[in-house]
Amino acid sequence: MPKERPTDAASIIATVAAAYASRQDVTADQVVDLVAKLSAQFGDDLHDATASLAADATAPGPSPARPQPAIPVKEAVTEDKVYCLCCGRGFKMLKRHLGSEHGLSEDEYRALFNLPADMPLVAPSYSARKAAYAKKVGLGKHSREDGDKSPHDA
Repeated sequence: MPKERPTDAASIIATVAAAYASRQDVTADQVVDLVAKLSAQFGDDLHDATASLAADATAPGPSPARPQPAIPVKEAVTEDKVYCLCCGRGFKMLKRHLGSEHGLSEDEYRALFNLPADMPLVAPSYSARKAAYAKKVGLGKHSREDGDKSPHDA
């Protein structure tokens, strides 16, 4: 028997909001904002329905449990890749992925999974390769206190 689709606006908003709220990276405030935006699109006659949805979303209750990492934290860093604990995908650097896919800063990501501040978010081999290149081209050898200007200070 096929599942019935909601036909009234309040049911559609509730279905969309529930699906959005089920994501691990969504806060209650973001759900409330979504409900408000959808309500504006569907019209003012939904004010009562959306007000109750918003009240339910922000009502104090048990705090949500920390999300489970997609992979064990001990396996998140290999020589060539750093794996995202939110989705399990591997990258050379996590910063851009965390912001674009999960809406997290590096600090928020570390706090979300209770990671230490020195946990690398860049693959060790990539970091070593970039450091070796910087040394090769002489970055960091000139001291600004000596009064010598580097060629880039023109």
